[in-house]
Amino acid sequence: MQECSFLELRCKEVVNVVDGKRLGHITDVVFDLQTAKITGLVVPGNKSFWNVFKNGTELFIPFTQICKIGEDTILVELYGTSPTANTFAVSNKQ
Repeated sequence: MQECSFLELRCKEVVNVVDGKRLGHITDVVFDLQTAKITGLVVPGNKSFWNVFKNGTELFIPFTQICKIGEDTILVELYGTSPTANTFAVSNKQ
């Protein structure tokens, strides 16, 4: 069994194998508290000149969509990579 810490994961770049797009580095890991299993990873959403300072647009990548975790890169298979609101941060602020 191979292990990896969050600090190691966030240093790796996430790349979509469908279109070769670089999605950035991991900003968060989401897991199910009841099963203690990772459900997915969160990376920053699309960045452009106009939304560089915009908060709340992040892309959730389900764990089932991760193809390979390499030494420097995490390969994922995503179709339609539009950012979604970070519902995890919103639901945890109570």
